[in-house]
Amino acid sequence: MATSIKTLFLAWQDYESRSWFPIGRLTFDGKRYQFVYIQDAKKAQEQCGFEPLLSFPDLEGVYRSDYLFPVFANRLMSSSRPEYKHFLERLNLEENTADLMLMLARSEGKRETDSLQVFPHPELDESGCYHLHFFAHGLRHLPECSIERINRLKVGEILWLSHEFQNPYDPQALMLTTEDHYILGYCPMFLVSYMFDILRRNPDAVEVKVDRVNLSPTPLQFRLLCRMNYSVVGDIEPFSQDQYQPIKVMAEVLSL
Repeated sequence: MATSIKTLFLAWQDYESRSWFPIGRLTFDGKRYQFVYIQDAKKAQEQCGFEPLLSFPDLEGVYRSDYLFPVFANRLMSSSRPEYKHFLERLNLEENTADLMLMLARSEGKRETDSLQVFPHPELDESGCYHLHFFAHGLRHLPECSIERINRLKVGEILWLSHEFQNPYDPQALMLTTEDHYILGYCPMFLVSYMFDILRRNPDAVEVKVDRVNLSPTPLQFRLLCRMNYSVVGDIEPFSQDQYQPIKVMAEVLSL
């Protein structure tokens, strides 16, 4: 059974530098949605000229709604579309899934028309283990033999994490590889910042397995769905860094 998602982060990419910044946090308590900007939005503004989204015009605002905000809802396929069933299958979700946060988390909310995407906060279960799904990134840069190997993967097959420290674009890049040493892509960049702390302390605490392979003509960005499980290590909490903390909010709550 899929784990419910309570918290998502919104990331923005600068067109010129191609740099990504986490800029906001969306939460759902089962009744109401809430959006706030986080500290890195100020960094994006200072370094790359980021401007608040039209839906959320004040960096210090707290926005609440009984319904999913349009800027997020528009990133999901309508259930009336004939390909909606295939959309859920691609995300490895059941046909009757109505959890919008979960669908956003799995799909990353990507659209070709803008520079935004979402990524989830890992959910903690009763046994003290975090769970997270993600699609392998960077497949368009892989050789054909890697794509062929992905197509042969089995559900539940173990994948290995490898630090590509000489990567000129991201010296902290974490590759996904098979036991027979095929490169299958990369972990999303937003996982890397705190995943290194866990791997340094206890590499055995992290496990990545194949959750689903979507064969062609599915776009490469949705080809390999992975499931990551990892145990709590010391006092490390996901996305607890200052950059992910809300900007000081105004006294007034802006309800939509």
